[in-house]
Amino acid sequence: MSKAFTKETDRDDDDDVQEAEIPKGIKNYMTVQGYQALRKELEHLVKVERPDVVSVVAWAASNGDRSENGDYLYGKKRLREIDRRIRFLTKRLEMAEVIDPALQPNRDQVFFGARVIYENQNGEEFDITIVGIDEADPLNGKISWISPVAKALLKAREGDSVHLVTPAGPQELIILEVIYPQAD
Repeated sequence: MSKAFTKETDRDDDDDVQEAEIPKGIKNYMTVQGYQALRKELEHLVKVERPDVVSVVAWAASNGDRSENGDYLYGKKRLREIDRRIRFLTKRLEMAEVIDPALQPNRDQVFFGARVIYENQNGEEFDITIVGIDEADPLNGKISWISPVAKALLKAREGDSVHLVTPAGPQELIILEVIYPQAD
């Protein structure tokens, strides 16, 4: 089919992928470490990665025909990805409410930033840290403060038993220990 009859844009289908939205009415709490990690990523994208890709795209564009120039086409796509991530990070950092868990006065109670060791009704022990939405990494024990487990644990104290509703049925969790980082 002739190109005259097809709709082509400079965008790819994966450009429509949205980053995780923060639910309405929910604050974007973030630990100091999480905020610093996002700032570091943003700085790297702006100062290192984007300028490198721009120079490759400029070099590739100077080679002439862009329609079959892989370096040019890939570079443009990568620039769109970088720019989208920069916009996302900028927005998230602007709305972040940074909380330092080391300053928590109620250290025996579960709040944002707490590391919690708990046991389920089967006797299995879990060690998690309650963090911000953008910091969550469940495979490494970091769960979002809006996750069902975190919501069940919040405001409980060491020794408390809390109720958690799961797809497999209700569970009782016993809080064994609540740990906060030490203030500097």
